[in-house]
Parts: sequence; C-alpha cells; structure tokens
Amino acid sequence: MKSLPDGDQLSLAEQVAQMVVVRASGYLFDQQIQYPDWEPPAAKLRYWLQELGVGGVILLGGSAGELALRCQQLQDWGKIPLLIAADIEEGVGQRFGGATWFAPPMAIGAIAQQNEQQAELYAEQMGAITAQEALAIGINWLLAPVVDVNNNPQNPVINVRAFGETPQTVSKLARAFIRGTQQYPVLSTAKHFPGHGDTATDSHLDLPVLPQDLSRLHQVELPPFVEAIASGVDAVMSAHLLIPALDKQLPATLSKQVLTDLLRISCGFEGLIVTDALVMGAIANRYGANEAPVMAVEAGADILLMPVNPESAIQAVCDAVTTGRISRERIQESLERIWKAKTKVIEKQVSCSPSPTPICIDQLAQPEALTTVTNILRESQQSGGSLPLATQAANSTNKPRNVIVVDDILACDFLNRHTPAVAIPRQLGYELQLIDRHTPLISEDLSDSLAARPTLLQLFIRGNPFRGSAGLTPEVAAMFKKILRNPALQALVIYGSPYALKQFIPNLLPEQSYVFSFGQMPQAQIIALEVLLPKVTTVDAFIPFL
Repeated sequence: MKSLPDGDQLSLAEQVAQMVVVRASGYLFDQQIQYPDWEPPAAKLRYWLQELGVGGVILLGGSAGELALRCQQLQDWGKIPLLIAADIEEGVGQRFGGATWFAPPMAIGAIAQQNEQQAELYAEQMGAITAQEALAIGINWLLAPVVDVNNNPQNPVINVRAFGETPQTVSKLARAFIRGTQQYPVLSTAKHFPGHGDTATDSHLDLPVLPQDLSRLHQVELPPFVEAIASGVDAVMSAHLLIPALDKQLPATLSKQVLTDLLRISCGFEGLIVTDALVMGAIANRYGANEAPVMAVEAGADILLMPVNPESAIQAVCDAVTTGRISRERIQESLERIWKAKTKVIEKQVSCSPSPTPICIDQLAQPEALTTVTNILRESQQSGGSLPLATQAANSTNKPRNVIVVDDILACDFLNRHTPAVAIPRQLGYELQLIDRHTPLISEDLSDSLAARPTLLQLFIRGNPFRGSAGLTPEVAAMFKKILRNPALQALVIYGSPYALKQFIPNLLPEQSYVFSFGQMPQAQIIALEVLLPKVTTVDAFIPFL
C-alpha cells in the first residue's frame, strides 16, 4: 500500500497535479470508452497518474464489479494514493450496475411532508448505504449530497436531484445524509455552492444568472450549506453561476468573493473546495482551457475537477506561480487540505485491509438496502383515479397499446425488453410502442388512433444535465395534453418529475387513472404497475427488481 509522501518533497508541478481530478471511464478497456472527448485511453491516463502525479479520478460507466477492478488498477498506477470520486447522488447503482439504486433525493423530501422523522431516517440510511457500497468497490469520495434548494420548477439541471423546495427540508435531509456517510471512511460533498436551485439554465451548456439579492441568498440558498458545514461535510463544490449580488463579473467557481470571502471566511469552511467540472460550457466556453484553472485557484479552489486539458492546466497554474500571480503559499494551503482528506480515507482503509481498494462485492445490494429503496419508492408514490385497471383480454380485436416515452432510448439504462414497464403490460396483451426525442413528431397519428385503441401511457421524464430543459418541449407537452383528454387513455404513469405530474393532472378526465413515481429504475416500475394493473400479473418474475 502506497503512503502519502511529505508534501514539501514534491516539486511545484507535482503539488499542482495533486489539485487536479481527471475524468475516466469506469470500463476496463479502451474500446469500451463512451465519451472519448472526456475519457482518456489507458496509456494517457496512466501517464497522468504515474508520471504527472494527478491527485484523483472521477469515474462513470461499467458495472459495480468491473469498477472494483478499475479502482484497483488506478490505485496501482497512481504515484500517490488517489481520491476516486463518483457522482452517486442516488446510490452507487445510479452509475454502476448491480449496486443499490435509490430514488432521487426529492422522493425523500416528499416523504418529509408527511413524516419528517421517517424521511430523516431514510436520508441517513441512504448516506450510509451509499458510503458502504462505494468503499466496497474502491470509491472514497462521494460527490453528494446535493444541497441546492430547487425552488424553480423549470430548473433543468437540479430538479429532483435536490431534497426539496425549501431550505428547511433540504437542510435537515442533507444533514441526515452526511451523518450516514460519516459511519465510513469516505469524503462527502455539499453541492453546488452557493445554490443552483433557482435557475432555468443548465450550466453544462451555458452560464446561468442568479439575480437574487443578498437577503434572499441568506434566507434560501445558503442555509443548507451552513448546515452541511456544521455537520462536518468534507468538501463543497462550487456552482457555475453568475450572482451579481456577490460578484458582478465572475461566476462563483472563479470568484474570490464567493469561494474565499463567503465560503471560506464567512461560512468558516475548512475542508476541500472543489470546482464543478471545468469542461462545462458555462466555464470552458468563456474562459478557456488554461485560464479557467488559474482563475479557480486564485478564487480559492483546492481541487480542479475535469479541466479541459489536465497537462496544460497544471502548466498554466505553475506558470502563474512562477510569475507571482499565485503565491506558493496558496498552493501549499490546498495541498495541506488535500493531504488531510487523503489521510482520512486512506489511513482508515489501511487499518481495515492491507489492500488500498479491497473488493467486497458481497456488500452490494443487500436485502436491507433494497428494502429501504422499496419503502422510499412506495411512500413517495402518488396515484389517483379508478385503480386497478380492468383486465384487458389479450386476444381482443381492439388490442391495447403500451406507449412508453423516454428522452433517448439509446442512452436508457433503466429500460429493456425484460424490465417491468415493458414486460408486465406485454403479459397482459399490450402492444409496445416506444417514442423518444429522435422519433418524428407523430401527434396526430398517436392522438387519433387512441380513439380506437385503449392505451397505457408511460412517461420517463426528469431534469437531467445536458437536456437543456426540465421536461417535455412545448410541442410535445401540447401533444400529450391532447392525448390525456381522450377517453381511450386507460392510465398515465409518470416516472421521475413531480413537475410533469402537476403539469398534466389538470388535463386528465376524472375517471382516468394515474400513478407517479420519483424513480425510473426497474424497482420503481414494478411498484408503480402493481397498483395499476390487475394482480394476475406474474409479480414473481420480477422479484430481482424488489
């Protein structure tokens, strides 16, 4: 097991490299890389870790078992023990197949409206299970929880990733989540400072502006971060936002007024300040591959997450130190925080195992974890109308249809021919029709044919990064509102966004049935459909999803 060297023995370039976290594929082989613009081939990644001494990696893709081997490989390559991070806001299974996949945090926020104590227990269990499973496969840094207050229904990037719409709910549930993670030697991260909830622009694509005054920021956006800091959160991630009340010129990620004056000094945060990904359009498109990392360090960032070009970013920061733009002491301050964070996750792991990344697959998706997921899904689910639906004869000349709408079927990891949303209706004689954003607009065909064919309409829709919107386009939304008024529509099932539910319920006829689930994974599908479709469904066939 490698140990941490004395930071003073590192060259300036090696010290700066420790401040860089690069993106890499969770898959083991180069031919499996899915995002070649962001995920380097093995030879380049190994060079960054082994020769440059890059400090960490953020991973995406692959199964949980495969990722365990990947983490071992990366730690073997690293010149210095690595921070290995992942965006696992909904559990390890959100990103890596086979592990526990939770409903999005807003599901727990919905439960809190009825039973606050139970919701806090679920949030703590979610944090603990996520931390345990992360460690089991070699991840030591959770880029979670989201502590933004999603008070803008049109928010395309936060949305259901937030615990709720009020600072009180978000603060309590984020605090509980962090408390759960603290049972294990992992790092937690509060994001996105100072608050990304009241925006309608996706910072992956462009720079949002938050026009609120200081009073409003202190009342709504900042309290959850203050609570997270008081709870001992290890890191805080910046938001790529322009907030004129704090800095009229620079986005939060590049603003000393935000990262140093507000977060470090006023809020008293002593842990790691990490930028959101520097490849995101809000930063990369405006400030460039080399200038943005330098500005982020000037502002107070300790970790440069996913710079466009890691090698040139390291060189640019070194040049800034050489010319006096950035002091050597400023680099040393960040290195000390990084060493403290690495000591927390590395030394405790060493005390438990001689291997830096022990593989403990038997700790994944345990019955207790899956029960917690099921309880959250059931208690946050909403339904109405006449339930269950009447059985439809499979040999009817008026054969029913199962219309499933997703954003992009080619990038859909929760839907295939065997998952419940497809398989259960098929058992009852429903004919499948798939629609995504690549399907030509067929509103007239779909709407007119409803008059002759009973239809189950299932919408998988939620705000996601890079979508650019929080829901359906206006044209598609208008199409579905027309469909919802058709008596031949048997039922509407929405998986994901409660805002889509609010949008469509006024258009349903009184007798029409609906079910809403915050989750989109197979567990959510079977729990939603078991209240909608008759019990003649062979539920036993889907026990693995429960």
